Amino acid sequence: MTISSLGCGPQPKAINQPSDQKSDELKPKADYALAIHGGAGIILRKNMTEVQETAYRSALNHALNVGEKILKAGGTATEAVIETIKTMEDNALFNAGHGAVFTNEGKNELDASIMEGQDLNAGSIGGVTNVRNPIEAAYAVLAKSEHVLITGKGAEQFAKEQGLTLVEPSYFYTDRRWKSLQKAKESEQKNQPVSVDTKHGTVGAVALDKYGNLTAGTSTGGMTNKRYNRFGDVPIIGAGTYANNASCAISCTGHGEYFMRYTVAHDISALMEYKNMTLDEASEEVVLNKLVKAGGSGGIIGVDKEGNISLTFNSPGMYRGYVKPGERSVKIYGDDDADH
Repeated sequence: MTISSLGCGPQPKAINQPSDQKSDELKPKADYALAIHGGAGIILRKNMTEVQETAYRSALNHALNVGEKILKAGGTATEAVIETIKTMEDNALFNAGHGAVFTNEGKNELDASIMEGQDLNAGSIGGVTNVRNPIEAAYAVLAKSEHVLITGKGAEQFAKEQGLTLVEPSYFYTDRRWKSLQKAKESEQKNQPVSVDTKHGTVGAVALDKYGNLTAGTSTGGMTNKRYNRFGDVPIIGAGTYANNASCAISCTGHGEYFMRYTVAHDISALMEYKNMTLDEASEEVVLNKLVKAGGSGGIIGVDKEGNISLTFNSPGMYRGYVKPGERSVKIYGDDDADH
């Protein structure tokens, strides 16, 4: 699928680390900018093999390459966000698309959303089981329907009508995620607490294009062992995804219940618009103050209308990266100094 067919840096911060970016307004506007995340949580160097780390860094760099190529060639922020996220949906390393986690019933239920800052148009899908790239379905809702959010069988029917690539549910199966489900069930049977903070595997991208437009997109398989067709923040506009040309584009990853209750993505935008905070200031206020006090873990990626980037999280790590003219970074850990 292409959009036409549907008609249409600062350093990352770990928990409580002070901002080193307080003068965003003094920087010249970037020609384009792109930031990505591949999930946040207890991501520690001691738990990662060299092979695994290399694989994640390679996947993040590939995603940035795809998006930057589009932006450098004059493509739109929306095109860049969709194609960037698709690379991560197709990669079993991430909890989105092919690498999605399993529900309690042993299914993969996928959610995605996208929002354009130019006119605040948005589209979301939830609980689909046969759409290869959920971000494409979310965009189809934005571009080809009068709705913002559609879910379940209806969303699958809509995706089919739009000619999107459908797959058998078995396409999403991976041994790694299946074993995670069995481990979660075993812990449940033993009445052992299962931490929701181990890893939040959502993927997302935010972009500013040469035309001054912002777009944000997010995609996920949700939480391992989830029940009752549960949705997190990803398909909820303003919670997990938000974009407004007047302020910023935000994609979130974390414990979705908190991000919904605190409307994290929109809150950052509102602080910028109504209190004249910089992107970093607003991100830190929400992620490192409000969420921490509430007990919510995770992080955000953001880009503002000038091309300033924020990668802010209160968990030990977050798969993340950004690129803009003359700058590029890919990192994993809270104390990660690697830029490659």
